[in-house]
Amino acid sequence: MNKPDLKPVNPCFSSGPCPKRPGWEPSALEAALLGRSHRSKAGKARLKEAIDRTRAVLGVPDTYRIGIVPGSDTGAVEMALWSLLGARPVDVLAWESFGSEWVKDVLDELGVADARKLTAPYGALPDLTAVDFSHDVVFVWNGTTSGVRLANGDWIDADRAGLTICDATSAAFAMELPWPKLDVVTFSWQKVLGGEAAHGVLVLSPRAVERLESYTPPWPLPKLFRLTKKGQLDEALFEGATINTPSMLCVEDYLDALKWAEQLGGLSALCQRSRDNLAVLEAWVARTPWIAFLASEPALRSSTSICLKIVADWFQALTDDEQAAFTKSLSGLLEKEGVALDINAYRSAPPGLRIWGGATVEAEDLSRLIPWLEWAYATLSQAHQTSTTA
Repeated sequence: MNKPDLKPVNPCFSSGPCPKRPGWEPSALEAALLGRSHRSKAGKARLKEAIDRTRAVLGVPDTYRIGIVPGSDTGAVEMALWSLLGARPVDVLAWESFGSEWVKDVLDELGVADARKLTAPYGALPDLTAVDFSHDVVFVWNGTTSGVRLANGDWIDADRAGLTICDATSAAFAMELPWPKLDVVTFSWQKVLGGEAAHGVLVLSPRAVERLESYTPPWPLPKLFRLTKKGQLDEALFEGATINTPSMLCVEDYLDALKWAEQLGGLSALCQRSRDNLAVLEAWVARTPWIAFLASEPALRSSTSICLKIVADWFQALTDDEQAAFTKSLSGLLEKEGVALDINAYRSAPPGLRIWGGATVEAEDLSRLIPWLEWAYATLSQAHQTSTTA
């Protein structure tokens, strides 16, 4: 097979940090408050602007608080788990790597009494009907490392007694979130909007605030996790007074991404761009016998972290290590050609490819990538099969 001529304009298909918005240049950050205190009037105004624009783009209810917190999405999730859990039994759902991390935190690190895990292998969801909503429930919305997403929030009890804590980092800004069903939502702007990393966003419903003000967990809370003062929510944290020192350069980059989202038409436009990206790869997979989605059910396929597996008979006959070595070589060849960067499957996921399809990716770049995927596969599979028969 001949090597293709046309390359993607932007070869960045990493699932985090993700590609910058189309047309991004460093000049977009010229107005950043470098050398200024984040606690200055101007610094707080910038942080409050980021909060307000986040609310507007995502459609977060006015009664929910939004805070910028340290440690990316991981920091935001940890803050929620350590601050809120322990008052009730907990159900933790896991069907990929990051959900499994929250299982470890709840069961092993915090040791919450009456905690249970509901799991599923890569490519599937746990039994959602088994969730007990008298418990607190912890889950990811989109499996970043499995490409399996929740189709909707219909499974969540509107009259639940417990809290729902949702890690939405690879879903926010690309998928509709049912806010009335969610009490805590976390994400990082390094994902769908392609912002610079290190910061997380924590969204709290009134029910979550009530828990914070009425319950004190039995374990000590590090300063970075403290959301209350004298038993009351620290409202300043949700008006731009961050717990630690944020990067005002990163904040400026997030503001630039939010303004781009607004210019596109807001959340609906962002979601449509991501769905269009998934559609490009769905059409290719449908006509290509050697590749398939890790998520077999179309309704559960992520439009952001699009995970693919090789299903050719010769490949399935390989050991896990041999499969992993092949996909690593395939992604490495594409990186060497400068057409696709960072698309090998996550290290603990089944061997395969993971291609980001969030809103900052252009569908045309995915269309240009496909012939290169076919060329790389043909080149390496032929070489492998020739070597094994020699």
